[in-house]
Amino acid sequence: MSDHKVKILEIENVTHDVKLLKLEKPEGFSFTPGQAADVAINKPGYIEQKRSFTFTGLNEWDYLEFTIKIYHDHNGVTKEIDKLKTGDELIISEPWGAIEYKGEGTFIAGGAGVTPFIAILRDLKSKNKIDNNKLIFANKTKDDIIHKTEFEDLLENNFINILSDEKVDGYANGFITEEFLKSSVDDFSKTFYLCGPPPMMDALEKQLANLNVDKEAVVKEEF
Repeated sequence: MSDHKVKILEIENVTHDVKLLKLEKPEGFSFTPGQAADVAINKPGYIEQKRSFTFTGLNEWDYLEFTIKIYHDHNGVTKEIDKLKTGDELIISEPWGAIEYKGEGTFIAGGAGVTPFIAILRDLKSKNKIDNNKLIFANKTKDDIIHKTEFEDLLENNFINILSDEKVDGYANGFITEEFLKSSVDDFSKTFYLCGPPPMMDALEKQLANLNVDKEAVVKEEF
């Protein structure tokens, strides 16, 4: 499979540490909502440093989009991505990924783990198939919530937030527990989509098993 060199067309700030990059779309390039690509910066010293990012745009758009969390606390690839300007180049692989929509259910994300769900939910909305899908989104603070207004518009009351590091009126506080899931989910026979840090994923899988969710009904991707 060949890699593609693509120029950055536009850069936007989504939150204080998340950036949205719009990129050239190679001719004939297509992906399934939820899929990712291996990405490298086309600069000396970074070409071999590949990182995986999820496409957050829609397949029918004439550009590609990534929504990337910048980690300022270490000198990694995302810190270098934060310095990029329009016109700079990235090298992207062919699409891959384990998360794919398999029917109505509950999406549970931690922080930047929401990125595969952005494309899936946008795709469902564009096809008028958002139905009764639900998103439970865990973050440290309100300011960390990616695309808060868009998710409110997409999902209305089916967008549920929980914040671990601050108490805000209208938001749950703490970490996701079995009790929280029982109070937030009305049908445990549907599909569950999980994406977040490994400790969160491990805890969620145990909680869902305790709530008698079929293992085959859990679609997951760690980041």
